[in-house]
Amino acid sequence: MSASITFIVYVDDAPEAARFYADLLELKPTFETPGYISFSLGDGADLALWSGHADGGPNPGAPRTGEVCLCLPGAPEAIDRRYEQWVAKGVRVVSEPADMVFGRTFVVADPDGNLIRVAPVD
Repeated sequence: MSASITFIVYVDDAPEAARFYADLLELKPTFETPGYISFSLGDGADLALWSGHADGGPNPGAPRTGEVCLCLPGAPEAIDRRYEQWVAKGVRVVSEPADMVFGRTFVVADPDGNLIRVAPVD
């Protein structure tokens, strides 16, 4: 059996966060409980949203310090197109598209303040 990996994003309200991520990433949840919802990213990787404060997760309103990175294939124009799509959805922009050493990138935040970076595939 090969190993798998789950990236856990702490949220205050898992169902609300799941609606946000499902719309943003155009994915459907593959596992749902009231406080833990996950999405399959393929090849043994999942993105999970967990509101398990009483079960050892962070307290509501705790500062968010990590980021999830969505890596897109294509030229810098692909990054700009995704930025325009997400802005049209009303996503809160943290940093607008800019050219960095690794390529074009931008950062948005989910409703809990977790950061989502979009960058090119390495």
